[in-house]
Amino acid sequence: MDREDKGAGNPGADGDVSQTDLPLRADSRGKEFSSEELARFLGEYQDRNPLPLIFAIGPADGFGEAVRGAAQHSISLGRMTLAHELARVVLLEQVYRAFTILKGHPYHSAH
Repeated sequence: MDREDKGAGNPGADGDVSQTDLPLRADSRGKEFSSEELARFLGEYQDRNPLPLIFAIGPADGFGEAVRGAAQHSISLGRMTLAHELARVVLLEQVYRAFTILKGHPYHSAH
């Protein structure tokens, strides 16, 4: 069964968020970041927190109560509606871009 299927380890589907997980919830009502702001946020988080940051992208029917309650941060990938499969790709690219910004890699050129 795919991890995205309800009940198959999908965070919040069955309340399976552990106390040590700190989910960052992708939500249309969350805070919007530029790529540079996301890089700064991730860098600061990494510097001050030993716990992993879990990126949670909700299923089509939204997050369960466990994720909504556990998420300490909520970010928006924009005001447009994205299929959650596409949101995964967009978020992955932005996280990659953020870490290249932090490392000074030329992948990101501010435009």
